Amino acid sequence: MQLSLMFLALIILLAIGVPIAFSIGASGILYMLLTNPSFLLTFPQRVWSGTESFIIIAMPLFMLTGELMNHSGLTRRLIDFSMLLVKPINGGLGEVNVVASMIFGGISGSSVADTSALGSILIPDMVKQGYPLSFSAGVTVASSTMGMIIPPSVPMLMYAMVSGASVAKIFLAGLIPGILIGVTQLVLTYVISKRNHYHPPKEKLGYRKAAKIAKDGSLAVIMPLLIIITVSFGVATASESAGIAALYAMALGFLVYKELKWSDVKVALKKTFMMSSSIMIIGGFTMIFTWILAVEQVPAHIGTFLVNSNIPTWLVFLLLDVLILVLGTFLDVTPCILLISPILLPVMQQFGMSSLQFGAILIVGLAIGLVTPPVGMCLNVASKICGMDIVAIFKGALPFIICNVIVLVGVTFIPALSMWLPSFA
Repeated sequence: MQLSLMFLALIILLAIGVPIAFSIGASGILYMLLTNPSFLLTFPQRVWSGTESFIIIAMPLFMLTGELMNHSGLTRRLIDFSMLLVKPINGGLGEVNVVASMIFGGISGSSVADTSALGSILIPDMVKQGYPLSFSAGVTVASSTMGMIIPPSVPMLMYAMVSGASVAKIFLAGLIPGILIGVTQLVLTYVISKRNHYHPPKEKLGYRKAAKIAKDGSLAVIMPLLIIITVSFGVATASESAGIAALYAMALGFLVYKELKWSDVKVALKKTFMMSSSIMIIGGFTMIFTWILAVEQVPAHIGTFLVNSNIPTWLVFLLLDVLILVLGTFLDVTPCILLISPILLPVMQQFGMSSLQFGAILIVGLAIGLVTPPVGMCLNVASKICGMDIVAIFKGALPFIICNVIVLVGVTFIPALSMWLPSFA
């Protein structure tokens, strides 16, 4: 009874617009009051336990790294670098958009940051070169989903914290799915562009200019590779590699690109503080929710029900994909991870799914939620850039989102896609 009232309170609070952190906290307090008011004595301790993880330390540092790179003139350099890479294929800005998102995603760790940084430059550039606005905005938001899948990734850090999974292994678990999304979107972009004659003529580049573009771009690409290698092989912890990445971003911005200013650093620090504080508050209150689920043995009851119902495993996995897609449509990524994982991970483990595979499925599925109405954070960012309605942008992105869904189903039913690389760590 108390559990039902807690969930009802949570739904009502979310429906009337109460921030999700306070909705979770208030519904948890209601449960404690109805069950045993003395539980409230442990409330501060349990909230604090959700913010004291060493993994959490890495999160604001990765966020800071992305912000510093944004202020360093990196975006235009990555676009030029991506243009250089796809020149042998065709050189159209559609392909450049996808390739740049793959690289930028490995730097920022955020799909929203990807959409904002790349979209503000590429959407106007694509329109100027004759690409339809819906196509330009659509490929931008769809390719940005790789930002939270290709490591390093802030959502992956949150999942590692709540699930107990290795940061190194969950990073590697997302690498192949992220690359597959990029490759499939790249092929689709080429096919659509070829069919509709979207490709502008290639521009000739001199040797010196090409060499400079390659140097500037490769210096940025080194950073995510450095993070993945050091974390995966135990050279550094996630927090240590995040600190190194932040220092590298500052050195690149001040000494190499020479576009980063101390005022930009202050702005980046302020923005990082606001974003990470918000996530930590959500994480703290979610620990109350997780504790209640453990006390009530909710995952065990759900798992027992599904096992005793003799539902085929493939159908359970498919229902998991559908549930993640539906929840991701209405809720932001961080609260979804913190709410879903404690409930569904133990259930899926009863059906033979590892925590790494579950994490990969969760991240890939929730990334799709960022580009689907009515919430769709990436859609809203793109809408502010180009002035289009989010539904119109979604229609333009839909063919590319199908690539994401195909990869999601692949990760669900082919464990090797998420488990092969972590086996080497």
